[in-house]
Amino acid sequence: MPDRPAPEGTGFRGSNQSGMRAHNERLVLSILRQQGALAKSDLARMTGLSVQTVSVIMRSLEQDGLLLRGEPIRGRIGQPSVPMSLDAEGAFFLGLKIGRRSADLMLVDFLGRVRAMRRRVYRYPTPDIVVAFVRDALPAVLTSLPAAQRDRVGGMGIAMPFQLWNWVHYLGAPQGEMDSWRNRDIMAEISAIAGMPVHVQNDATAACGAELVFGTGEKPNDFLYFYFGTFIGGGLVLNGKLFTGRTGNAGGVGPMPVPGPDGTLQRLFDVASMSRLAERMEAAGESSDHLWEQHLEWRVSPAILDEWIQHAAEGLAYATLSAAALVELEAVMIDGWMPTEVRAEITRRTHAALHRLDLSGVEAPQVREGSVGAEARALGAAAIPLAQRYLIDAAIAQG
Repeated sequence: MPDRPAPEGTGFRGSNQSGMRAHNERLVLSILRQQGALAKSDLARMTGLSVQTVSVIMRSLEQDGLLLRGEPIRGRIGQPSVPMSLDAEGAFFLGLKIGRRSADLMLVDFLGRVRAMRRRVYRYPTPDIVVAFVRDALPAVLTSLPAAQRDRVGGMGIAMPFQLWNWVHYLGAPQGEMDSWRNRDIMAEISAIAGMPVHVQNDATAACGAELVFGTGEKPNDFLYFYFGTFIGGGLVLNGKLFTGRTGNAGGVGPMPVPGPDGTLQRLFDVASMSRLAERMEAAGESSDHLWEQHLEWRVSPAILDEWIQHAAEGLAYATLSAAALVELEAVMIDGWMPTEVRAEITRRTHAALHRLDLSGVEAPQVREGSVGAEARALGAAAIPLAQRYLIDAAIAQG
């Protein structure tokens, strides 16, 4: 049967030609990840592949343990339709987030559900601290899986800020200790400990990748992503693909110039980072330690929190306007290491602040909450090897 054109606008296209099996398998897995359970007739229509080709692919993926067969849907003319979906236990991936104040090691299944996690909080990161954490935590994380499933761990991703030695002033860390990052091949060291391939990506870019791979709800084709951590960072999605740029740092929104509270130009991370909230808390005699230890509840004086949210929202609004003037964005998405109610309020105020600005000549993007949440960086790290092995577009794994 000849190829049938995929429906216009889907962005997916298969080929019935020989030698395309790997591409077509990734295509089927990518669509099932986005759409959920589908029958082979639906997949054939969406990909332009013949029903026979799709049937062969789905049978192979089922035999490999990557797909689950659903209950037949009866009531139609002909054979009953059998929906197929991703098997959560078909593959597992490790994600390591190396942050400026904490490290997380996470094991996720094929659907992105967290199966095990370990966390280490520190005053500042050094290679020795991180390597020791992984050496101690990895066995416990892996033993959370039955022995028969451990060979299904398909790799590890690392999400970390680039050039950590340049953030000494903000972290209050000794320059000598932070300079050790310059000469350590952390990827090779952790790969040797884990005994598996390891891939590294900027932490905020990885968080954006988590939204792209594991996020729920309708995903815009073009969006800018903001993630609140110790410092604010971001990622950029164009044409439905994570755009990492020449050095892997595209969408790094922190240095964007925005008006500060006094009207002078400042960098976005000077007004919209959690470190600024922590500084205000400490100056008022409030401990900020719990901000880094957990994200479910912040114990912050209402006045301090309100002021920080307002400054952050106004900074995000100006950054959004600048980005939208350069690239036609459908949306900006806001997420971070914070309680959901704080994220919701920042999103609401950013929308309001954006629409107070002069938007002449610019179509204002939607301002939306991210759907992944506080663990987006570690989840995004785990998404890197998943994308390399099982998704149609490996752009998420670049950087």
